[in-house]
Amino acid sequence: MKDVLVTCPPMLGQFDRFVQGAGDRGLRLHRADVTQTLSEDELCALLPGYDGWIIGDDPATRRVFETGKAGRLRAAVKWGIGVDNVDFAACEDLGIPIVNTPMMFGAEVADVAVGYVIGLARELFLIDRGVRAGGWPKPAGISLSGKRAGVVGLGDIGRNTCRRLQALGMTVLAYDPGVDGDTGIAGLDRARWPEAVESLDFLIFTCALNSRNFHMLDAQVLARCKPGIRVVNVARGPLIDETALIAALQSGQVHSAALDVFEAEPLPADSPLRGMERCIFGSHNGSNTVDAVIRASHEAIRRLSEFFFRS
Repeated sequence: MKDVLVTCPPMLGQFDRFVQGAGDRGLRLHRADVTQTLSEDELCALLPGYDGWIIGDDPATRRVFETGKAGRLRAAVKWGIGVDNVDFAACEDLGIPIVNTPMMFGAEVADVAVGYVIGLARELFLIDRGVRAGGWPKPAGISLSGKRAGVVGLGDIGRNTCRRLQALGMTVLAYDPGVDGDTGIAGLDRARWPEAVESLDFLIFTCALNSRNFHMLDAQVLARCKPGIRVVNVARGPLIDETALIAALQSGQVHSAALDVFEAEPLPADSPLRGMERCIFGSHNGSNTVDAVIRASHEAIRRLSEFFFRS
């Protein structure tokens, strides 16, 4: 039996569901005490005592893997899609096999993205807060039909988002240099970033984070955007220069933003974003449905088991 540390919060939220199935595959799962991520020091203290690791958004750095490999760590799986927190080169150098679990919850995150678009358009969350406070607010929103949305990233999440936006009567412009040719989505416009941001009513981030797109939405691009643009991010916080976004929100260049992710998570208590009442905030939770977590967790267990018990 191989001992496996689980540090992924959505999987931990349904942990008991997976214990028996993992045991049937020769894996003994162990809970980590974590809200969002463990620190490098915490991981270095824990990992040497485990054979495997199911990773959340923790700093899976070379130092962490080296420390784990000096103990019992022999294989790992990154739960979910995003891999920007994982040093795959270090794993290759150390001989630690590792994969992620792609194509698990594109529809679920796309649902959240479109929910945010609707919420920003009609200021539904502002109304909710006003009613709860004893008021009866009636802000005039904007209609979605005929509006233009830019979607950054045409992976599983991005494609699902584009289809949902089109179903709402919106026209969609997609940015993704890694996807050529037919996307399977009729009527989809394409451009190179940041072309045509001046034409957008909404800008939605659904792409992976890498060294080339860090702070791709910065002060220069925000200044080019149509005044009153609404911004949605269900991908990774550092895609957006948060300081520049705050300034654009304060000036009114950006009408509002819906952010499920931030540059620092959890969102710091002193962040100026907290005072911007037209904005909507999440807790990096876009993929977290019961169904999607079950699906992705079983896949993570299966893949990790295969590293240890190849037939």
